[in-house]
Amino acid sequence: MQLTPLDIQQRQFRVRFLRGYEPKEVEAFLNSIADFVSGLLKEKDDLARDLSEKNRQLSEHRDREKTLKNTLISAQKAVEQMRANAEKEAKLLVSEAEVKAERILNNAHNRLAQIHEDIAELKRQRTQLEMKLRSTIETYLKMLDMQQEEEAGVADLESKVKFFTKP
Repeated sequence: MQLTPLDIQQRQFRVRFLRGYEPKEVEAFLNSIADFVSGLLKEKDDLARDLSEKNRQLSEHRDREKTLKNTLISAQKAVEQMRANAEKEAKLLVSEAEVKAERILNNAHNRLAQIHEDIAELKRQRTQLEMKLRSTIETYLKMLDMQQEEEAGVADLESKVKFFTKP
């Protein structure tokens, strides 16, 4: 049975003349108990309101905590995905650079081989030119020698002709 301050104040007792209590004292005591119970009930209501407010705040804080955890998890996932994408992009850039470097290196090797071939061709042409030039010079030397021999033969003939023609 739950008593309210009003129940306590309105409680009536029968009066007996044999060994009974002083009605004014009983009434004063009941009033003080009613005031005390009234204070306790008010305090209980205040505590219940305070508890309700604290529960509401706790619920809000839990919701915020949940939101923050979700945000943190999302941020971590985004960071991991960005890192994975950056690694993929870096690998792609490195492989593209390697392919480009390989292509440049191949072109350089091909150019070097072509230059060596050109040098070899120029040396061959030089050798052929030297041989032709030597052959031409030797031919002209032979012609000069032949001409000198002819001139010597002509001079010899002329001296013989002069000898016969001298009066």
